[in-house]
Amino acid sequence: MLFCAQGRGVPQELGEATRYLRLAAEQGLAAAQFNLAVLCGSGRGGLPQDDCEAARLFRLAAEQGYADAQLNVRVCYEIGRGVPCDIGEAARLYRLAAEQG
Repeated sequence: MLFCAQGRGVPQELGEATRYLRLAAEQGLAAAQFNLAVLCGSGRGGLPQDDCEAARLFRLAAEQGYADAQLNVRVCYEIGRGVPCDIGEAARLYRLAAEQG
């Protein structure tokens, strides 16, 4: 997938890379869920920009202990991006990520 995204040894194919990323995310791989959330939130990789899907994917990765996802979903709750604004949940997620370093 990374080789498709960066064009290492193969022609750069963001759509193909995104397809593999989605497959890995559906299998429950937290890093893939996080990276797919980044693409959904920014509308890159051939995906439409979708804050709700980005927040959902960040949440899935965060629930597996992925600290970067915990911080990103915290921002979603803090500013109400893709989820209702919830400062209490944002603070809880911030503490959870901080405890993991």
